[in-house]
Amino acid sequence: MLNLTILEGRLTRDPELRTTKSGTEVATFTLACDRPKRKDAEQQADFINVVVWQKSAEFLTNYFHKGDGIQVQGRIQTRSYDDKNGNKVFVTEVVAYNINFPLTSKAKSNANTASTDRTNTANQVPTIEDPFVDTNSVDISDDDLPF
Repeated sequence: MLNLTILEGRLTRDPELRTTKSGTEVATFTLACDRPKRKDAEQQADFINVVVWQKSAEFLTNYFHKGDGIQVQGRIQTRSYDDKNGNKVFVTEVVAYNINFPLTSKAKSNANTASTDRTNTANQVPTIEDPFVDTNSVDISDDDLPF
């Protein structure tokens, strides 16, 4: 069985950091992820609740804020509890085990276009030759083949 989720989006608010009774840090936030845009339709987004534990929670609250792009890797978790009125509440959330800066970022692209006088070699894709391209032809007769 596989329960793997990879999301990229923007934080809808600053992450909320709390500490459990046992001293474990936990952060929660909501991630806005754009849906694929349909032709002649308004852009829609999903708002996904995410939970992050321990050192990742601390990293998240130190480096990410409302509106920032973020990439999340984790698993989907469902749970339920009884609220104050005795109603059963069902929750679906992503439990993140890896948080990264986004692969694509409007802020990064804006920063790169603003500094056109500098060459950023870190963002350049190296040219790799295809090792399977045959530049030399080999002359083989049918008598040389084992089949």
